Amino acid sequence: MGFRINTNVAALNAKANADLNSKSLDASLSRLSSGLRINSAADDASGMAIADSLRSQAATLGQAISNGNDALGILQTADKAMDEQLKILDTIKTKATQA
Repeated sequence: MGFRINTNVAALNAKANADLNSKSLDASLSRLSSGLRINSAADDASGMAIADSLRSQAATLGQAISNGNDALGILQTADKAMDEQLKILDTIKTKATQA
């Protein structure tokens, strides 16, 4: 009694194509669900590098704006203090003149 091995080549090819289509569908769904044109460097390496650079620049500019606002607050505080000192000096001048 001999063994007979049958191989269904058409079924193996169909399975390979189905697996390939499944991977392609997964990649497409990933792109659609994220809403981004570039999800990873594999999608567009140079575009990803440019996007990362722009994100970095935006973060830097955001920090610069925050630092500027902090400096403005400090200057406003110093301005108020100088105004108070001027009022005190005017009071001293007035009292010295009256004396």
